[in-house]
Amino acid sequence: MNPLTTSKPLRFAPLNLGRWLVWGGYALVLLAAPLVFSKGSGLTMLSQMGTVMLFGLSYNMLLGQGGMLSFGHAVYAGLGAFFAAHAMNQASVPVTLIPLAGGVAGMGFGVLFGYVTTRKAGTTFAMITLGLVELVFASALMFPGFFGGEGGVTTNRVYGGQVLGITYGPQVQVYYLIAAWLFVCTVAAYAYTQTPLGRIINAVRDNPERVEFIGYDARWVRYLVLVLSSFFAGVSGGLSAINFEIVSAENVSAVRSGSILLFTFIGGIGFFFGPLLGGVAGVLFSVLLPDYTAAWQLYLGLFFVVLVRFAPGGLGALVMALLRVAQHGQFSRIAAPLASVGLAVLAGVAGLVMVIEMTYHLTQDAANGSAKKLFGVMVDAAGMEAWAVAGGLLLASVAGWLLLQPRFARAWDAAAAAMAGQTGRSA
Repeated sequence: MNPLTTSKPLRFAPLNLGRWLVWGGYALVLLAAPLVFSKGSGLTMLSQMGTVMLFGLSYNMLLGQGGMLSFGHAVYAGLGAFFAAHAMNQASVPVTLIPLAGGVAGMGFGVLFGYVTTRKAGTTFAMITLGLVELVFASALMFPGFFGGEGGVTTNRVYGGQVLGITYGPQVQVYYLIAAWLFVCTVAAYAYTQTPLGRIINAVRDNPERVEFIGYDARWVRYLVLVLSSFFAGVSGGLSAINFEIVSAENVSAVRSGSILLFTFIGGIGFFFGPLLGGVAGVLFSVLLPDYTAAWQLYLGLFFVVLVRFAPGGLGALVMALLRVAQHGQFSRIAAPLASVGLAVLAGVAGLVMVIEMTYHLTQDAANGSAKKLFGVMVDAAGMEAWAVAGGLLLASVAGWLLLQPRFARAWDAAAAAMAGQTGRSA
């Protein structure tokens, strides 16, 4: 037998340059972020973004990839954070590996609670998870020996001496620890989506009956995915314990679960990178914005409503749509109409912010006078001039939208038709 005729033919597998550029750019952004936001408050915000991004990534394994709406995902991150804090207090685990301890704890509770919650799907699953998070939150106040009562569990991340000069005392060192774990977990979570389990959970989401017909147990698939998701949630909880050095009952509350649901949906549950965008947006709204206004929750709610109305796919859908237009060389066609519509919307946002801030000031802070600083300028919230400016901006925005939006719609339709033509010719 001739070995030359029986050997398998050689195939050339080209390097996936695009994937390497995406992951390399992601790593570069994580490395360079502290160089841009180098102040203490900026590093703290970046660290919070990292933990929330990983938390959202774990949650989207359930919601976006598995169609499992959970109102209690904070249970796994919160319990992972408590175990991580106790591990730090006992100095039994190096600080660098504390997130792994949180991940193992989160996975352990995923094995325990997931066996019960995943026996049902749909609305029943969502209601069971809501009951679970309330149960764990009540337990946090009933067992102060472990949960620390209302004060929570405090810890100190600086123990065990220096390792290669790293003590995790400076915030920048904590950030790079969070960034490293975030990058590793992002790669692992993406690799999971390429596995048979990651593929079959998509089928369970879309058509569980057909999955049953081809021989898979949909309940066990959901269970395994929840266990994996709980591990990543526990890692984010461990990172949070290192960052804040305190864990309280709020970490296992329904409010925390609702927040990550909101942030993940803002980013886009239909895209792998959606929770990463949602984590950034969520921290900007809930951490940065409160420094400037007491109405930050109102702005978050308005942003969510507008996003659901005009971009139900989330920020990820907007990014992908613009990238697709640019990829087909049609961005120049929509650039000018998009910029003009953006200016009209920006004028409306400015007018709405003025109305909200002046109303809040007159109703909540009137004892300090009617003067209010808006956009770097002192205005009289009780004077007609400021209200006239706000009203003028709102009217100009509405008029600009009515005038310019049809032009943008025509340009977008023309770009879509051109892209469809290019796709047809290439096929």
